[in-house]
Amino acid sequence: MRSRHALRFSSVSAFANPEDTLGLFGTPKGQLTLADPDVERVRRNHLNDIENIIPFVLIGIFYVAINPNPYVALWHFRVFFLSRIIHTIAYQTPLPQPSRAMSFLVGLVTTVSMAIQVLLAI
Repeated sequence: MRSRHALRFSSVSAFANPEDTLGLFGTPKGQLTLADPDVERVRRNHLNDIENIIPFVLIGIFYVAINPNPYVALWHFRVFFLSRIIHTIAYQTPLPQPSRAMSFLVGLVTTVSMAIQVLLAI
């Protein structure tokens, strides 16, 4: 899989905004499309990252505030980071399931573990 930036400026020339399809002096340089499968895969992966990383960061701030064991906290952060890297690779390659589901669940369990510790500390 190519990156989203590479897709936009490669031979695919798939653009989501009409103004992006015009080159210098208004010459057409690509097509307007919202259905390019490679671009849509990257978009879905990015949305999935946003839906998982933002809650992790917010819970992580509270988790650090309760002053947990530094080694346990470090492993929470490492495991979540690795789960998201593996999830991205599994999504973009695409690897067969359950690789993506398992990496998602590892990140989810990590986030829930931190949230439970925060709630118990209150």
